[in-house]
Amino acid sequence: MLTSADVREVTLLGLLDLSAAFDCVDHVILLHGLEVAFGLTNTAHEWIRSFLTDRTQQVSYCGRLLPKQRVLFGVPQGSVLGPLLYVLYTAELELIVVRHGLRLHMYADDCQVYLNTSVEDVSLAVSKFAACVADINAWLSACRLRLNAAKTQLLWLRSSQLVDRIDCHDVLLLGTRIAILDTARDLVVVIDRELSLAAHVTAVCSSGCNQLC
Repeated sequence: MLTSADVREVTLLGLLDLSAAFDCVDHVILLHGLEVAFGLTNTAHEWIRSFLTDRTQQVSYCGRLLPKQRVLFGVPQGSVLGPLLYVLYTAELELIVVRHGLRLHMYADDCQVYLNTSVEDVSLAVSKFAACVADINAWLSACRLRLNAAKTQLLWLRSSQLVDRIDCHDVLLLGTRIAILDTARDLVVVIDRELSLAAHVTAVCSSGCNQLC
């Protein structure tokens, strides 16, 4: 992104929001993918099957225990294998994004899609981005995951000289019009549109002052 800014290009960054992603992993689809796509068979495959299946959950409410229910979806959170299995479950997303000429960065269920473009080709870039997100959404739906378009965040990242040259203030994604933001939080980092980290420094200082007070 910084390299693109140096050559007077802009970057459209989308921070995609997946609803309860770890809890929605389909065990049947995951186990099939581990065998077909990653060659995990025999004993190793049975270990993973044993790790995922025959789990139960129970709700306690007002001192009363509700009946136990089998857990048919999701990977155990807090486990070492949980995030790894989720990454393997969603590995095919990389192929979809690359096919559209975009780039993907994932950290567990935190997902960002972005592309670089010249200011003159902003409209074409927005169309490519929307088409890519539509295909991502279709794949996620087929795998029982849900993309929340309303909570997805978009930013134009560019140098200060290009701030006023982009005439695109919102993007239509999956029937929802998403406004372009000036700043957004990505994991623990606050990203601003000029990649100056000024907003992040302000947020860290504010948090530190609150802790001291």
